Amino acid sequence: MKLSSSLGQLRILAILEGISYLLLIPTIILKYKFEIGMPNKIVGSLHGILFILYCLWVIRVATQKKWSILKTLICLGASLLPFATFIVDYKILKKETED
Repeated sequence: MKLSSSLGQLRILAILEGISYLLLIPTIILKYKFEIGMPNKIVGSLHGILFILYCLWVIRVATQKKWSILKTLICLGASLLPFATFIVDYKILKKETED
């Protein structure tokens, strides 16, 4: 995976976005069950930035690679579900780098 390519950067963003999404779960518990809100604020802000970057990079790569609308929407939609960006990376993005 080349970090200098847009696709390589997208793969990294997909993993980081997925991790940040999963990290939100324990911070939500801390916030609402134990009234400790700072971890949620930090992780939530980081996740928001990674979410936006991931979506922008999907559009960038989709335009460069001339992806179908369906593939683009699947990759964008993956950012809305826990674990989905990991699946997209494995099933779509990794195969793009092999072509």
